Amino acid sequence: QVQLVESGGGSVQAGGSLRLSCVVSGSIDSTYSMGWFRQAPGQKREGVATSDIATTTSYADSVKGRFTISKDPANNTVYLQMNSLKPEDTAMYYCAADARPWVRLQPGDFAYWGQGTQVSVSS
Repeated sequence: QVQLVESGGGSVQAGGSLRLSCVVSGSIDSTYSMGWFRQAPGQKREGVATSDIATTTSYADSVKGRFTISKDPANNTVYLQMNSLKPEDTAMYYCAADARPWVRLQPGDFAYWGQGTQVSVSS
């Protein structure tokens, strides 16, 4: 019933930028909380950014000042703008959504997930 499709990943050099997109369809609307998560090889999945019902945002300490989450309700799309990328940002990035109005920056708070898009940052 709910589908999330990510795009925009790729390979860049350190210091570069990428913008990830997540198109949402199904029984979900702009009142839902949205999030971005990432998982690197050998690591557990970690929260990157969230945007709740009031569009209040939260970020992991590791990306504050570099990444920005935003919503475009008219197009059912959520974005993750990533600037000043570092090699440690290399990971599979996942878009997530949940009907709860307030969410924490952890995977367990999100019910719906996309398939992921790969981001690779080289030195």
